[in-house]
Amino acid sequence: MTSALEKVARGLDAIVEACGWVAAWTGFALVLVMAGNVLMRYVFNTGSVAMQELEWHLMSPLTLLCIAYTIKHEGHVRVDILYARFPAGARRVIDLFSAAAVVALSILIILLSWNYVMQSYRIGEGSPDPGGLPYRFILKAMIPAGFILLLLQSLAATLRALEAFLGGANTPAARVTADAP
Repeated sequence: MTSALEKVARGLDAIVEACGWVAAWTGFALVLVMAGNVLMRYVFNTGSVAMQELEWHLMSPLTLLCIAYTIKHEGHVRVDILYARFPAGARRVIDLFSAAAVVALSILIILLSWNYVMQSYRIGEGSPDPGGLPYRFILKAMIPAGFILLLLQSLAATLRALEAFLGGANTPAARVTADAP
């Protein structure tokens, strides 16, 4: 049973990894767009509303789609100084509770943001500024998309936390216990 949970968790990780990699490239595109905007403004005394808006259209996937990627690679902030001192059983409970709580939060945000995105799509919302970008719903769609990825990553973490309760050896709590002096 535990190997099946780990197999599913690895599949979810692969999805998050691929989306994180794609979203990370938007960071490169964002740097190029920002450099182009600065160059146009200060060297050529001109600019484009669409190019300025493109900055936030690129910032949205970079931020929202990389949340799950950051958590997958444990780049997030947590209180390890306390967590490491807890017994293995308490760490397993904390891992399971926190992963399940993020699953619930992700589902809530996905459900709450869906109508927001669909309303924008139905009305064909675009930039209110002349020369701005159309299709504002794409920008807004990054909210549920980012939280869908967070949901997938949290499901993988929940499966791994459940595996710890089922006696799996390849779990965060088991690894911390194995690394302890």
